[in-house]
Amino acid sequence: MEKQPTFPIKKTELQILREEASSFIKSIHWEQGYKARSRDGNKEQEDILLYLSKVKGSDNGNAVSISKTILSLKKRLLPDSVALPLALNETLFNLQEAIAIGLWIRDSYYDASGLSILHEKRAGLSTEQRKEYESKQQTATAFMVFSLAYYVVSKLKEKASEDNTVMHNKFAGIPEVSLISPTKGISCQLFYYDKYLNHPNLINSEQDVIDFTVMYFETYLDEIVQRKGALDYTDVITDRTYQLEGSEFSIAGWETVFTGNATSVEFNPIRFEQIVGNKDAKHFAKRLVERLMSYDMTTKRNPFQELGGFMPVFMGYGIPGTGKSMLIAAIATMLKERCDHLNIPFLFHPMPDTVVSTFQGGSAEKMVQWMKPMQDPSRLIFAPIDDAENNLQERTAQGVSAGVKEVIGVFLRYTEGAYAVNHGNSSIGLFTNLPEQLDKAVISRIQGRFKIDGARTEHDFLDQDYIWWSKIEKTVPGFVGMKNHPNYQYLSDQALAKNAGEILGQLDRPSEEKIATIYNQVLTKDSLDSHTFYSSLYGAVQKEFPFFSSRDIRNIQSAISLRLTDFNLPEDWFENPELYFLKDYDTKLGMLKELMTENMKGLNFADIRKQEVIRYLDNVATIADTDFSRKVEQQITQIKIAAEARNRFEKRNVTDMKNR
Repeated sequence: MEKQPTFPIKKTELQILREEASSFIKSIHWEQGYKARSRDGNKEQEDILLYLSKVKGSDNGNAVSISKTILSLKKRLLPDSVALPLALNETLFNLQEAIAIGLWIRDSYYDASGLSILHEKRAGLSTEQRKEYESKQQTATAFMVFSLAYYVVSKLKEKASEDNTVMHNKFAGIPEVSLISPTKGISCQLFYYDKYLNHPNLINSEQDVIDFTVMYFETYLDEIVQRKGALDYTDVITDRTYQLEGSEFSIAGWETVFTGNATSVEFNPIRFEQIVGNKDAKHFAKRLVERLMSYDMTTKRNPFQELGGFMPVFMGYGIPGTGKSMLIAAIATMLKERCDHLNIPFLFHPMPDTVVSTFQGGSAEKMVQWMKPMQDPSRLIFAPIDDAENNLQERTAQGVSAGVKEVIGVFLRYTEGAYAVNHGNSSIGLFTNLPEQLDKAVISRIQGRFKIDGARTEHDFLDQDYIWWSKIEKTVPGFVGMKNHPNYQYLSDQALAKNAGEILGQLDRPSEEKIATIYNQVLTKDSLDSHTFYSSLYGAVQKEFPFFSSRDIRNIQSAISLRLTDFNLPEDWFENPELYFLKDYDTKLGMLKELMTENMKGLNFADIRKQEVIRYLDNVATIADTDFSRKVEQQITQIKIAAEARNRFEKRNVTDMKNR
């Protein structure tokens, strides 16, 4: 999927449209088309619809004023208040901004679709041109009122009540939708909104205003989405994204995804001490938790991002059965417990198995729905993708479906570029048995990677057995009755490492043959303490592996930054949140800088740089060569099978000849 262009909705341009938007707030004229009826015969809804169809706005025809309605609500709900209540003020402000955005979308569609030219010449249009003009007018109107409603819901949805049953029971739906022209469309949309607000039995509190506003405009979104199939000339709607300047709000076609909709998926709690081996993976996971927990809810920033120690996308890889699913659950468990302790909202948001759809465009829509909640700055988010090779497979491989390509296209857009909004509160984890089968562009987005290799030592295997048989021993004491290891204390080797250096040890030379050859050749021409050594090394690696790019170098730099921030947060900070987590952002940043400076005293930059470069390049070569080696081994197996089949066939022939 090609990257869609993003067009900014500039604030300076919105400022020009705000006067026109204000005019709609002050006065709307609309002539009702018909008397609507409730579909399900609900008496309360029938009464409201009857009210909507009978009541007139004023002596000046069917005119209403939303600003006057809001003031009258204020007098009715809070007669002693001088100022406009917050809920009413916020609703009115966001509605006016939404109208301005809707008008901007109208103008943008006019220019992009050629409707502006038709509008100028509308008096002398031919029959065909007149049809095109009317059709484009309808599409412009639909997209305008859709964008208006989308902005209102996006801004107010999180403030709406979770249980809105009473309001839903009263709400009788949208009596009428007009797409004849932008002016008529917005007038119709706002007219019935005002009429509902004026109904004496609908609004009984400030919160009701927000609840009804969200419900009304959500219903309007549904109405437009149902009609989109009948609209023509929609290419300039679906082939681009509009991003509000200085904001996370964007309009991407007819998508209606809201960050507040996602809810945490349940998982089985797992402790890190229950995972045997995997020292590198557990250490990385612990660091991930600490970095996410440092996110500042007030400023919507993470000090670790400023220090270069945060990883929005990471990968854990290893053969089947080494503990990938357990690691996912362990990360989620630690995050959930610590978020609960600090009263921070947490979202465990794994990618669903059904994200790839058989319908054209369906996979992209599902992937957007999954990615959007990660732009929500109001909570911490852990988003694992288990068996990542299934949905993020190399696009050039034979037989890869169009759905997988759509999923990858959305993933790439939302992890780098205009869509990639990350405040330091969310992290996507790719977990896979087959990293070599992942799409190369996806791999290039990965900023942290670690191996999940399971139990590797005699003590690991002892501990894995101990976790199992100790449960039997607890149930039936004395039943196991076997000798223990003479001098090993169970689970003592499973403690979390203090730092990555403790795990890596001395990494002096690459282990992959191709990288080692390149490394040694460059080393004969330059020394490790020279910056030019690395520029020469990267150039030589790129010649051998053409997909190696500047993004890989940035990933290496991120890995080095992670090592420089590879320090434990003091445990008493978690036990007493006021010592760190409840501090303001600048104080937290200063405290982390002190820890980082202290941590650096025992480190050597040149050694860390060398280790992380070797580690990354070895991984590049491993992923590049494994797929080829796998195919070679499969071919060898087939040759062996064929040879053995010929051998057995010949023996049978000899036996048959003797029997004759």
